[in-house]
Amino acid sequence: MTYLHWDQKTITDFSEKNISQLYSRGYLFTRLGKGAMHLTRNVRINLNKFTLSSENRRILKKVDGVNFELATIPYAGYEWSIGKLAKDFYETKFGPGIMSAIKVKELLTSAEKSNFNSLILYTKDGLIEGYAICYSNKDILHYSYPFYDLSTSSKDMGLGMMILAIEYAKKVGMKYIYLGSLQRPTDTYKLQFEGLEWFDGKNWSDDQEKVREILTRS
Repeated sequence: MTYLHWDQKTITDFSEKNISQLYSRGYLFTRLGKGAMHLTRNVRINLNKFTLSSENRRILKKVDGVNFELATIPYAGYEWSIGKLAKDFYETKFGPGIMSAIKVKELLTSAEKSNFNSLILYTKDGLIEGYAICYSNKDILHYSYPFYDLSTSSKDMGLGMMILAIEYAKKVGMKYIYLGSLQRPTDTYKLQFEGLEWFDGKNWSDDQEKVREILTRS
């Protein structure tokens, strides 16, 4: 899988201020190596403007009882089954070779190699239903690399996990949640939220019709 990007850089300043500023300029952390960032058609939500829509509430009802817990990376609870779950998820959704169990272990256990510092655990009745590998600081949450058991979960699980993360980020007073990039027509599901903005290469825009047209041509 190739990823849309207009520029790339590798940073050495990992202060929250520097990282937040780079995200505000359209860059996102990647899994390509420590400090690796891409300038891309980034999408975020201005949490001051976010409110749940009726559709958001409908999705949340589908994942009723799923709880949200934020753990730190390196993740002390890592075990091989987590890497396998991620590998199986990405292979089923996108094809072989997208995400290996070895890469997931690296992202979750190696501070020297991973850009990500937070792991969301989604639980229900004491059992883990899904995960999302993220970067977070006091101002931003980059929601990235979600995975769950596709064979047993609700068809709305993926979107439900995302909405729970948005609610959390707003509740704790963050300014923005970043939802990754807009590259393919299937990415339009990210465009349903109040307060949404996307990066056009130079500026942030809230013109959803324009980006939908771009994605239909992708």
